[in-house]
Amino acid sequence: MLRHLLILLLLVTPYALKAQETTGQPRPAVLVADKVFIEADRRLIAQGNVEAFQGETRLWARSITYDRATGALLIEGPIVLTEGTDQLLLADAAELSPDLREGLLLGARLVLNQQLQLAARQINRIDGRYSQLYKTSVTSCRICEDGRPPLWSIRAQRVVHDQFEQQLYFDHAQFRILRVPVFYVPRLRLPGPGLERATGFLVPSIRTTSQLGTGLKLPYFIKLGDHRDLTVTPYFSSATKTIELRYRQAFRRGRIEFNGAITRDDQRPDDTRGYLIGRGQFDLRRDFKLNFDIETVSDRAYFPDYRYYDQDRLESQISVSRARRDEFIRSSFYIFESLRDGESNETLPTIVLDGEYERRYFPTSALGGELRLSLQAHSHRRNSDLPFDGPDADTVVDGRDVARLTGRVNWLRRDTLRWGLVSDIQVGASFGAFDITQDNTFAQNHADIAPHAAIALRYPMIRRGQGGIVQMLEPVVQLAWTGGDRLDIPNEESSRPEFDEGNLLSLSRFPAADRRERGAVAAIGVNWARFDPQGWDAHLTVGQVLRREEDADFTNTSGLGGLRSDYLVAAQIRSFNGVSLTGRGLFDEDFDFAKAELSGDWRFDRGVLSGSYIWLDEDPSVSRDAATSEIFLAGSYELSKHWAAQADYRFDIEDDRSATAGIGLTYNNECVSVDLSVERRYSSSTSVEPTTNFGFNVGLRGFAVSTGTERYRRSCKF
Repeated sequence: MLRHLLILLLLVTPYALKAQETTGQPRPAVLVADKVFIEADRRLIAQGNVEAFQGETRLWARSITYDRATGALLIEGPIVLTEGTDQLLLADAAELSPDLREGLLLGARLVLNQQLQLAARQINRIDGRYSQLYKTSVTSCRICEDGRPPLWSIRAQRVVHDQFEQQLYFDHAQFRILRVPVFYVPRLRLPGPGLERATGFLVPSIRTTSQLGTGLKLPYFIKLGDHRDLTVTPYFSSATKTIELRYRQAFRRGRIEFNGAITRDDQRPDDTRGYLIGRGQFDLRRDFKLNFDIETVSDRAYFPDYRYYDQDRLESQISVSRARRDEFIRSSFYIFESLRDGESNETLPTIVLDGEYERRYFPTSALGGELRLSLQAHSHRRNSDLPFDGPDADTVVDGRDVARLTGRVNWLRRDTLRWGLVSDIQVGASFGAFDITQDNTFAQNHADIAPHAAIALRYPMIRRGQGGIVQMLEPVVQLAWTGGDRLDIPNEESSRPEFDEGNLLSLSRFPAADRRERGAVAAIGVNWARFDPQGWDAHLTVGQVLRREEDADFTNTSGLGGLRSDYLVAAQIRSFNGVSLTGRGLFDEDFDFAKAELSGDWRFDRGVLSGSYIWLDEDPSVSRDAATSEIFLAGSYELSKHWAAQADYRFDIEDDRSATAGIGLTYNNECVSVDLSVERRYSSSTSVEPTTNFGFNVGLRGFAVSTGTERYRRSCKF
């Protein structure tokens, strides 16, 4: 083998060097073979395990004849020609140039990205970039040897593959399902399987709704450069004419994306409807980050009608923040818009300014511990100018605007005492200054200073068992005190307090700084956990809050009212066979629940099943005049290697009616994906009607990056 290679190098190198000096072209291919000989006419013949390679191009054949006079390589098959890992050529016979960049292949098949197959009577290679295929059949489906046709194919008189641009150009293309012609196009361009972004049509989809009828979406992708693009999707049905838009751009230090639509439909024939949702994030200097969101819509029924967005309260914001090990800074500006029936954006806080600063210090003196300094600034305003409560159903002053500046100085220290007892001590003070305008019922300016102190003790105990099982039991108790009296200010930000395992040991369980718990408060609880590397894990927290005086600002269903709070129970179980359950509840001494929630999922070999249940007792103080009881179920199941089903269902137990339901069916193999879905929304209001949506989408694999997988490969036995 080495002798034959040296002979070829000695014979070919002079021609290669001469060609390189005169034309600057790459060197010809080097041949390696079992047997090499030279005929009388100076033709070089290589036979047996012949390989030719030049750069990333490799060629295997039964025999290769090198004609020195013409510089051509005459090749006898079977032939295998590869270029990198993304392109494979198979042929019966070929005549190629010495550098393998030009020539003719007969009875050839081109395989792109190990998936898309192009079979042709002949292929012309041109300049190492273009491959022209004649009398071509293209498919990404598996070809069976029994003669059965592929699930789909494209027949064309000629196909040109631009290897540099990774594009496929078809002349007189005919799309077929099995052997049946479906449609014909004289010219067609499709992206190659390795191309991530290219201007052209994307996969269309069909959507049917009870309000908008049956419509077709035909997205068109426009590549505006290496870092930005625009997708335009016309959506037409008998009841709507809509243009959907998506713009994306990546920057060196960030990215943006905007989605929107413009609509004229029969729902509101005299109005132009639409929406805009934008997102962006940027890395600024000195570790700062900029984030923004834009959310706006023409009317309250637009999102339910077109299913572009599921939220019923929109939030537009811009925020600048920085998080370091011992410092956090954030400044934000918000604009809120409610889409709920019964809520007026004139009387809701719609413009909000919010900022915070927090810094940690670690004293080196005998004091030790950690010193935290925090400062918060907040302001919100309503569009209404009324300084009193108007004729609406709520009891909030219509035009009330509030601004506040609050801060805290806190010293914290943790010590491990004898016998493993852990103590957490904190001492400090909080202050607040409030400015209330456009409200005849409250004075404008308020200020206070409130000292506080707390000590928490916990005693963690660990028991180790066989098989690596570890159990942990930790009783905890906290005694806390906050001085001063509550200011006579409206409850704007803390009207919906929550009690859970995260704030059991908090100094204040109100969500914002316009309210603080006052006086002496105690919290007791116990944490238990079990860890088993081979079995199931479990976590359990039980706790209760005790106070000397009642706090009237805690709602009935918060679980924190009275001198003794409701019992808090929170648990989580996770088993080795894929079952996970999480539950949380608040109940009193009579075992009456104020809140309860349970969620879980079961993951098994062929699917997943998940569900949740929630119960909220009625509480007029938070505008909940009736109890809420709802169950939600969702799951997916692989019916076979190719078929999968999905379903979800939401049921309102309190109203004894269904809320939403949906079912979907998907088929996937190596060359096609089919999605069919049906969704039903039963709820109705003054601006939203019950609707049913049907979706149908068919995608051909092989014409986009990362498409197709061996997991979906079909069998030829059936």
